[in-house]
Amino acid sequence: MGTAFGMSRVEHGSDGDWMVRTVPAAQATKVYRCPGCDHEIRPGIAHVVAWPEAEQGSVADRRHWHNGCWSARGRRGPTRRWS
Repeated sequence: MGTAFGMSRVEHGSDGDWMVRTVPAAQATKVYRCPGCDHEIRPGIAHVVAWPEAEQGSVADRRHWHNGCWSARGRRGPTRRWS
């Protein structure tokens, strides 16, 4: 799936299959809250956007993660749940 930020890819993990898109620092223009650490992702910080592959394209399921938090999610899991 192509986007303004590049191509999405599928990542397989113990927590399921995820569509993942890298957001370069130059394209990160909003503040998001990372579900991995519950801290803000400030504008200008490169990060990833991930959503369940089975729900491809569902805006409601997309979450922005710090790169390190996304990589460590198998060991730590999300610190906060969203509705």
